[in-house]
Amino acid sequence: MPIWASASQEVKLNATIVNAPVLVLNQNYEPLNICRVRRAVVLLYWGKAELLENGRGKLCSTGSSVEIPSVIRLVYMIRRPRHTRRLTKFEILERDRYTCQYCGKQTAQLTLDHVIPRQHSGPHTWENVVAACLGCNCKKAGRTPAEAKMKLLTRPAPPRDNGALPIPYHVLRQHREWQKYLPEKLRYMMPGSEFTAS
Repeated sequence: MPIWASASQEVKLNATIVNAPVLVLNQNYEPLNICRVRRAVVLLYWGKAELLENGRGKLCSTGSSVEIPSVIRLVYMIRRPRHTRRLTKFEILERDRYTCQYCGKQTAQLTLDHVIPRQHSGPHTWENVVAACLGCNCKKAGRTPAEAKMKLLTRPAPPRDNGALPIPYHVLRQHREWQKYLPEKLRYMMPGSEFTAS
């Protein structure tokens, strides 16, 4: 922190750090959850977890400093039910990796599009809903892709249910140090990784 930085800038910086995501692994190294740095530091302090990755430096207070965790592992086993995915906008955007399925544009400003429009009795299912940018959604309007002379980049399908923790794509992109703790089925989502979607 530069000497000329104000106290309010320091508080904002610390607020950003303590709210950063931390990958929580079960005792058997299976990804279990994503929590915030604040919660992870408490788990470390009480001896309920161990630090595996420190990708961010140290968090200092007046009396002490602690390493800012990026990945922690619980010292005891947590049994958790398998995650079932519901058909929501978030899940569709995650499945499609925030990419328009017509033009390939990657953006956070996406809408949902029914491949076979609802007005043509198109179902609201995984196989009929895709992410589309505003331009492509307006161009397609209430028509099928064939009628609008547009082609889908990939055929829509339910997301792969691999029993693993669903980690948002934008979080995966920002935390490369998590890659070695993720199952191969999640690694394909990491840009620049040796694993690619087939």
